[in-house]
Amino acid sequence: MTNATVSKIFGQMADILEILGEDRFRVNSYRRSARILAELPSEADQLLRAGTLSKTPGVGKATVKKIEEYLEKGRIEAHQELLGKIPVSLLDLLSVQGMGPKGVKNAYDQLQVTSIPELKAAIEDGSLATLSGFGPKKCDGLRKAILFLEKASGRMRLDQARGVADQVMTFLKEQALVQRIEIAGSLRRWVETIGDVDILATPQDDVAPQAIIDTFTRADFVVDCLAAGPTQGSVLVHHSGTPIQVDLRIVEASSFGAAWQYFTGSKDHTMRLRDIALSKGMRLNEYGLYRTADASEPVFVTGQTEEAIYQGLGLDPVDPKLRQDRGEVEAAQAHTLPRLVTLEDIRGDLHMHTTASDGRCELEEMVTFGIERGYEYICITDHSASSIIANGLSGERLIQQIKAIRRLNEGYPEISVLAGSEVDILSDGRLDYEDGLLAELDFVVASVHSGMNNARDRGTARLLKAMDNPSVTCIGHPTTRMLGRREAMDLDMIAILRHAAETHTAMEVNSNPMRLDLNDLHCRMAIDHGVKLIINTDAHNEGGLDRLEYGVATAAKGWATKEDVLNTLPWEKLKEWMQMKQSRS
Repeated sequence: MTNATVSKIFGQMADILEILGEDRFRVNSYRRSARILAELPSEADQLLRAGTLSKTPGVGKATVKKIEEYLEKGRIEAHQELLGKIPVSLLDLLSVQGMGPKGVKNAYDQLQVTSIPELKAAIEDGSLATLSGFGPKKCDGLRKAILFLEKASGRMRLDQARGVADQVMTFLKEQALVQRIEIAGSLRRWVETIGDVDILATPQDDVAPQAIIDTFTRADFVVDCLAAGPTQGSVLVHHSGTPIQVDLRIVEASSFGAAWQYFTGSKDHTMRLRDIALSKGMRLNEYGLYRTADASEPVFVTGQTEEAIYQGLGLDPVDPKLRQDRGEVEAAQAHTLPRLVTLEDIRGDLHMHTTASDGRCELEEMVTFGIERGYEYICITDHSASSIIANGLSGERLIQQIKAIRRLNEGYPEISVLAGSEVDILSDGRLDYEDGLLAELDFVVASVHSGMNNARDRGTARLLKAMDNPSVTCIGHPTTRMLGRREAMDLDMIAILRHAAETHTAMEVNSNPMRLDLNDLHCRMAIDHGVKLIINTDAHNEGGLDRLEYGVATAAKGWATKEDVLNTLPWEKLKEWMQMKQSRS
């Protein structure tokens, strides 16, 4: 059992109840359980056996009973009963941004729409626009959302693909068949969504490549074998219900560097290297770098390491995260590649939530987790009052939390705990708290959580106005995208970054793998405009704090160095920057 599986079941129960028009309290109860289960620090069955699941905030007796039922029977009877009350394909409609349960019910009751293809047809023939709650503008948004889903299908988030790769690599290492095994492809380049997982391995001295391929293709996690040759195998692996292709290639140690470079890509980057090789009278392929000039037969030059390949071409080695043919080859030739920001450079996390809003851990727990990670500072940024679904803090509750954080600092001299808030940017650009209360905070993350379908000019103006407030330290997950689920807001990013530079407002790189927002291209744009980045986790529990590597990789893909990221600064320097921002905005 995985928490993701049970969380999905509880989420489906909430969706079905809402489609059926059941009591709102009951719907929210299931939805809250789904969120809590998804964010548990350990698997629910382990917590159940340890007797601690029922002590988890928000997990009631009814939830525990249903989890016990799932463990015993592999299903939850209440879930099965609900599935029998609607066409199951109705749940697919909820994956279309803008189609909430009420809209699904309306389309089903009035037009018998039960699937995404039928919804698409109802949009095209104009019948959906005639229904209450729909209209031409709404239907146009749904049409775009369906196209987005179609483009995203068949791809997996970066963290999910890494989970699959770790599973496969751990398995092969345990069989003691491989001498070396590494991730390649887009996963190694930290691309935000992955089509398939590429893995390279060299065999132990006494192991035949075919034996590794046979073991790989017959593993328990394989649901379908697509190909099995003497040195290469391709299989399908299911992860949280999503199939993903995993390709394993066995290569010789003498060619591993060349193969690793070739199969890491990107295609454009590799083609540039091949062109450079040709210009030098050489040839580059997945087996190695060869000298062809003045030789009747190609002469092997090198291939064991990637560094040797790059150096053989007169280039500095290029970090895989930069291999996109976006100027990195020229920089490698000129020896001007940046020293990219690393996980070790980060000195604190400035966006996290506690049980005061929708987090799963108490204030002191988050402080302890920060200390365990060696942070100099953290910032508590629970949601503001308008985020009702996230239990946002009223002004009075925020004042009490600020006082609690001030008192807490006295007991933890090894870390500075900042009093902050993730404040909603309202539809007109105003912030969710009065200026006087905002001024009491050490750090303000201003974020959009509603009205994300605004027209480009209105959405842009909304962020510009928020940045005019001197208390706003940074803009949280600026484009609001959710990978595979929701497109980014249509924004004039150049105008936003120019204004961020003028108001000395930082831009967040949200490390949640569902967001990775800003993305790498926007990170580079921000750096070019002189805007500072802040890499945060937006953690709601201890496990969320471990997502930081995804934000760091995203910023690095955007050519970010340590100097471009504010939370690489020691506490005293960061405090100076925040004071400067407030005085110069």
